[in-house]
Amino acid sequence: MPELPEVETVRKTLSQVVLGETIKDVIIRWENIIQYPKEVELFKEEMKQQKINRIDRRGKFLLFYLDSHVLISHLRMEGKYAIVSRDEPYDKHTHVIFQMESGKDLRYKDVRKFGTMHLYKIGEELQLPPLNKLGPEPFDETFTAEYLFNKCQKTSRVIKNVLLDQTVITGLGNIYVDEALFRSGIHPLRVASSLSLKECKTLKKEIFNTITNAIEAGGTTIRSYLNSLGEIGLFQLQLYVYGQTGKACKRCSSVIEKIKVGGRGTHICTNCQRI
Repeated sequence: MPELPEVETVRKTLSQVVLGETIKDVIIRWENIIQYPKEVELFKEEMKQQKINRIDRRGKFLLFYLDSHVLISHLRMEGKYAIVSRDEPYDKHTHVIFQMESGKDLRYKDVRKFGTMHLYKIGEELQLPPLNKLGPEPFDETFTAEYLFNKCQKTSRVIKNVLLDQTVITGLGNIYVDEALFRSGIHPLRVASSLSLKECKTLKKEIFNTITNAIEAGGTTIRSYLNSLGEIGLFQLQLYVYGQTGKACKRCSSVIEKIKVGGRGTHICTNCQRI
């Protein structure tokens, strides 16, 4: 699933090619993607003749700000956007097509069909699902070591599951949680309430650093992630533990292991991350 750095990279690349475009028509080929309004025809009508003025991001969500509405898009596992010529044939995975007045199409493709779209009037988007319960981002002023420590003190969950909880901190997924925990020297199975304030300060810093480094590298391409210009991310070249099972740890040369935490594949160095 694309995480914050990948979605931020998509936002940046899309902004290069679609800002200022006016939507002429919308074609929906898989209606389940449209979550709100449930009336697909209303969704289409409310987007017609609206200009794409800016694209923001909240956690793993893209926010397309139009003249009077905002489109909230979640890519989920395999969602991708591409800007193409109108005459390019559709493939079977193209599910939503935004036809522009310029003759271009903004097409949403999704092999697994898990992506979602919500369309709200501007001003409603942060008050309603899916954005209304998201926690702070790693870059927000409210995401402090004290905030993280207080959240950890109030739960019996292990730290990896706390960091994956989008109501605690938004934008993190399996890749960057594994990487930030390694950089912090914290075992993913540590009970969160056992972390000290000092450890939370280190973890907060490494979450910020990991996400910043990944954005600078254009995200991580593990399987099929591409940005909206068809380019891969390069952060996979900097990974310490994620996807490194059986390889030597870059810090201590111990073998990277893969375990299960909350049903999720989790990558650790048992020497650098002692429980």
